[in-house]
Amino acid sequence: MGSNMHLFPLPSVMRRSTLVAVAAAVLAACGTTTPLPPMAPLPSYPTPAPAPPVPVPAPTPPGLRDMPGASFGAPASGPVIGRFDGNLNKGIDIGGRMGDPIRASRAGQVVLVSSALPAYGTMVILKHDNDFITAYAHISRALVAEGDQVARGQPIAEMGQSGTDRVKLRFEIRKAGVAVDPEPYLSGRMQ
Repeated sequence: MGSNMHLFPLPSVMRRSTLVAVAAAVLAACGTTTPLPPMAPLPSYPTPAPAPPVPVPAPTPPGLRDMPGASFGAPASGPVIGRFDGNLNKGIDIGGRMGDPIRASRAGQVVLVSSALPAYGTMVILKHDNDFITAYAHISRALVAEGDQVARGQPIAEMGQSGTDRVKLRFEIRKAGVAVDPEPYLSGRMQ
């Protein structure tokens, strides 16, 4: 006997209806809602720290400008970056960019254009009267020559960094040969 002897022969209609019933049962089982097994919790990741704040640069001090009634005008428009102390700094340092104009602080005569003092780089000295002279140091280029007469506010040089580590103007006022703090004279507090 063959291997199919143990099966009863079924009419084809019955076989077909049996297959349809089995398929319907499978489809019905797929459509039923059976609860899923519990899932493991999702891993928790640390919340990233907020980015550090971007540092905001300190505001640049306002630049010098001519003050009404002052006996000396501002020689450059940059901020004061070094103050008079009478020992190490016998004037004020004014910051700026290479080539910024330097103007005569007061009318006078050019008595010196020189690079003879290495600590001052290239400098221009103006004589204003029997009491006052002004010095403009660390310039990149002089626009005047010795003996020239200059008016207050006239461009006399361009800012540079000769004899120093950065672009700046060292501005000094000397009264009767003694270095004085330029700021009171530039502000009009002293004549």
